[in-house]
Amino acid sequence: MDSQFPDELVSAALDARRHAYAPYSNFQVGAAVLDGDGGIWTGANVENASFGLTLCAERVALAAAVSGGQRQLAVLAVATPGGHAPCGGCRQFAREFSADMRVVLIDSQRSEVVSDVALADLLPMSFEFPQTGSRPE
Repeated sequence: MDSQFPDELVSAALDARRHAYAPYSNFQVGAAVLDGDGGIWTGANVENASFGLTLCAERVALAAAVSGGQRQLAVLAVATPGGHAPCGGCRQFAREFSADMRVVLIDSQRSEVVSDVALADLLPMSFEFPQTGSRPE
């Protein structure tokens, strides 16, 4: 897999992590999404006492890009202690916008990329809208 992505994407994910609100898990996550125009959108996890209402950093960043008018999303960078992959829900959420998206995993403790993988490898047999096999425009 081509490992070329802007250094700013990694920096943005690491920086976004500083804004996480994680008083329950103390597990701060930052994410950054590179859109098809070269723009970078960020997000941090936001926990809630009612755990089901917690927002993952990946979905916050993806929603920021979509809210900003972007639909072509190329790379999702995620910064966590240890460089963990996104949860299944975030994988499916990302898949809605690109079957070809790459996911860059960053170990925030070392500020380094530990993996650069295809979303399809993290989410094989992903769900697609059954009537058309694709998402609505």
